[in-house]
Amino acid sequence: MSEQLSQALSAAVARLLRPLVRILIRNGVPFRAFADVAQKVYLDVAMTDFQLKGRKPSVSRAAVLTGLSRKRILEIQRAAPSDDLEVIHRYNRAARVVSGWIRDKDFLDGAGEPRPLPFEGDSADFSDLVRRYSGDVPARAMLDELLRVGAVEKTEAGEIRLLIRAYVPRRGEIEKIGILGTDVRDLIGTIDHNLEAEAGRTLFQRSVAYDNLPEEAVAAFRPLAAERAQEFLEFLDAWLALHDRDLNPDTTGTGRWRAGMGVYYFEQSLPEDPEDEEAES
Repeated sequence: MSEQLSQALSAAVARLLRPLVRILIRNGVPFRAFADVAQKVYLDVAMTDFQLKGRKPSVSRAAVLTGLSRKRILEIQRAAPSDDLEVIHRYNRAARVVSGWIRDKDFLDGAGEPRPLPFEGDSADFSDLVRRYSGDVPARAMLDELLRVGAVEKTEAGEIRLLIRAYVPRRGEIEKIGILGTDVRDLIGTIDHNLEAEAGRTLFQRSVAYDNLPEEAVAAFRPLAAERAQEFLEFLDAWLALHDRDLNPDTTGTGRWRAGMGVYYFEQSLPEDPEDEEAES
C-alpha cells in the first residue's frame, strides 16, 4: 500500500469512527472493549474472506494478515461468540409486518391508510397480518414487540393502531443498536464492493448535500426529505415483496440473494467561517 493511500484510508477510518465512538462512550463502552471486538472481527474476516483458495483457514496465515499473535488468535477462538442475530431477526420480521400493514389493501381504510386492527375476529385482523408477513412468529409475541418499541398502541376500543410507517424503534436501546449493526454494515459493504468492482459493475451509491444553507431551509428540507424518501421506500418495498419467496412461495428463480435500498438523512451545524470547518469535522 502506498503512503498516500494509507494516509487517505486512515483519515477516512477516523471520520467514520467518530460517530461510532460517540455511541460507545455514551453507552459506557471503554476502548478496551472496542479493541477486543475489533480483534475478533479482524480474525473472522481474515479466516473467512482472505484465505487461499483450496486451503483450510490457518492460524499462521491469520496472524500474518491481522498482525495478531498466534497466542492471541487462539484466545479469541476459545472465547464465546457474540452476535446480534436474534436482534436482526426481530428487526426484519417486525419491519415486514409494518410494511405489509401500510401497503396491503386488506389492512387499509377507505383513504388508503393503515386502519386500526382487532387482534383477531375477522379475515383481516392483526393476527392475519402477522401470519402473512412474519413467518412463524406468534401474533401475541409480535404485538408485544411492537408495543414495547412504540410502533403501535392499543385504542380504547381494544384495537391495535399503527403509529409509524417504518419500523424504527422509539424505545428499546437493544433494537436501535441492532439497527446500527445492520444498516451501517450494508452501507460500508456497498462502498467496499464499489472500491473493488470493475467498471459497469458498481452498486448504486449516491448522496446530495450543500454546505452553506440557512437554518430555515434545513427546517423545511427535513420533512420534505422524509416524506419523499418514505414514498420511494414504500414503492421499492411493494416491488420486492412481490418477488420474495417467504411472501410468495410460488416465486421461481435461482439462488438466494439479499437486496435492498437504504435511505438516511443527515445534517450538521457548521461554523460560519469555512476555515474553521476542518476543526469541527
